[in-house]
Amino acid sequence: MDEKKRVKYEIRSGIIKAMAHPTRLFIVDELARQTRCVCELTEMIGADISTVSKHLTILRQAGIVQDDKRGTQVFYTLRCPCVRQFFDCVEAVLKSNAQEQLEMVNEG
Repeated sequence: MDEKKRVKYEIRSGIIKAMAHPTRLFIVDELARQTRCVCELTEMIGADISTVSKHLTILRQAGIVQDDKRGTQVFYTLRCPCVRQFFDCVEAVLKSNAQEQLEMVNEG
């Protein structure tokens, strides 16, 4: 693999790594539905605001979400709503794996 391709895959990997946490996946899923303020996400997740803010910072630095300061509140939205298609693909893999495992159990 040449240097240019390696860098391209490292950048892709960084985006995927940014989502590779259950809380961040939840945040992305929620933001796919609608814009949310940090206070709403904090309540939904059940964690303290500093923890939620750290997760949001990781997602923002990866370019997955963007923030909008409105007075004292900060609202977040997905920068690229196509991330939702990635979730659909993950679900398809889960279903395929489950079907394969079910077929193996039924054969025995």
